Amino acid sequence: MVALPSCRGTPAGPVPCQGGGVPSPCAARSAPPAPPGPSALAALLALALLLCCTVVAALPARAAAASTDAEPAWAALRGGGVVVLLRHARTVPGVGDPPGFRLDDCSTQRNLSDAGREQARRLGEAFRAAGVPLGEVLSSRWCRCIDTANEAFGRVAPWPTADSFFDAALATGGPDSRSRQTAELRKRVAAHRGRDVLVVVTHQVNITALTGIYPAMGEAVILRPAPRGAAGGFTIEARLPMP
Repeated sequence: MVALPSCRGTPAGPVPCQGGGVPSPCAARSAPPAPPGPSALAALLALALLLCCTVVAALPARAAAASTDAEPAWAALRGGGVVVLLRHARTVPGVGDPPGFRLDDCSTQRNLSDAGREQARRLGEAFRAAGVPLGEVLSSRWCRCIDTANEAFGRVAPWPTADSFFDAALATGGPDSRSRQTAELRKRVAAHRGRDVLVVVTHQVNITALTGIYPAMGEAVILRPAPRGAAGGFTIEARLPMP
């Protein structure tokens, strides 16, 4: 049996390896790795460039996919005869409204942020570019809803049925406002006829109570009125994120 050489060191340094023809493990351990040559560096740079190109190429595909996802909604809007439940655009941070808010004083409410106003303007531009046959624009009397409608469409009619009932104790319609307003909204949606698109700017709680959908700020839910006498009053046609 051939004894392997020792790689133990001494206080003065490593002991020279001797092995009588056996490949030295000491040399393998102590030899520093060779730096990458020009060809290896070129290969690494080529790989990095390929990864960057792949990421950049994927961006238009993602945008196209988002556009495709929204196309059923835009097709329904261009065709007309539908109802749009639009949650107000983005607001400043907060939930609900500050204590003691008043409907006749916007400064006491949670209002649109600058980004929300721009968001609403983009929606109006998209409606006009798509040739949507816009009809009546109704809105909750909360300032963030009125402002969303004005920024997007340039006109609005306040409609108490679309008011928020987030806090039942403060709801303008009283403690039973949720059930009453939801029934009135369902009736209004079911009664819509003609080619015009009816827009109702309202709040998350109102849209969720009627449809079961939790829309993001600025998101629209498109409803198609059912034939007269049909149960439910409408079908959910599509959802449209704010552009």
